[in-house]
Amino acid sequence: MKYTKEDLAFLKSRRKEQHRSTEMMAGKLCVISGATSGVGLEAARRLAKGGADLVLVCRNKAKGEAVQAELVNGHGIKAGLVIADFSRLDEVRRAGEAIRQRYEKVDVLINSAGIHSTRRFVTDDGNELVFQVNHIAPFLLTMLLLDPLKKGGRGRVIQVNSEGHRFGGLNMDDLDWKKRPYIGLRAYGASKTAQIMTVIKLAEQLQGTGVTINAMHPGGVRTGIGGNNGILYRAWLRGVVWHFLKDPAISGEALYYLAAAPELGAASGEYFYLTMVEKPLLHGIGDKGISAIWDKSLKLAGLTL
Repeated sequence: MKYTKEDLAFLKSRRKEQHRSTEMMAGKLCVISGATSGVGLEAARRLAKGGADLVLVCRNKAKGEAVQAELVNGHGIKAGLVIADFSRLDEVRRAGEAIRQRYEKVDVLINSAGIHSTRRFVTDDGNELVFQVNHIAPFLLTMLLLDPLKKGGRGRVIQVNSEGHRFGGLNMDDLDWKKRPYIGLRAYGASKTAQIMTVIKLAEQLQGTGVTINAMHPGGVRTGIGGNNGILYRAWLRGVVWHFLKDPAISGEALYYLAAAPELGAASGEYFYLTMVEKPLLHGIGDKGISAIWDKSLKLAGLTL
């Protein structure tokens, strides 16, 4: 594949001074998945500092309650807790319904839960694990919360994506990697590529509703992603890779900017490196491919075409 200057702009984005926002979020309700660690936790902390009320969507109840107590006691905000394992779509559906029942409107949805696996696993829903957790589950939660996002008047959806989408791997005829040798980085790239494609499609469909949706790479920061893999991988991650990575607080600050900055009120269908707009690498996927991914995502999520 021939790369353009726009394709390679991400190499410069990491060195640019990032935008920040001092806009307060008091009176706003923000839903965050993956809120007990890494990028999601830092986003929750920053939004709580800005006065936002939160709904924490997490897999581990004990960890969720600990974060909930930290944010409520530390910032005096309201923080609800919803338990959902993104490897189980029935739990995602229940989480979406619980949020719809408890809250009339949602101002911001940040989908931060994610996974990287060095081995192929298939969920009970019949999907490759990484593709489901990183793409199908947040796609489903987003679709379920569109009505309360619209009721907020100026709802924002932020899908925490990755420069890992550049690894490629998306094959519409083999989304579950039955036909190909499983390569963890490419499976991860496939999930993130599919997510960007649906962000572009949904942004088009949301025009005129007041709701925006964007994807963002949270920067090269230390998180627990990949911690589900074997002991050698974890040792390499923490003993080598983490030395080259930054504090995830920079991701929380960037997500706050994307969630709060007035100047981004109309920005939709974009891909951000932290707070800088970038051109994602679409691997030659055209409009027909985007429509095909959209239709397949709806089907896998159990939503009506």
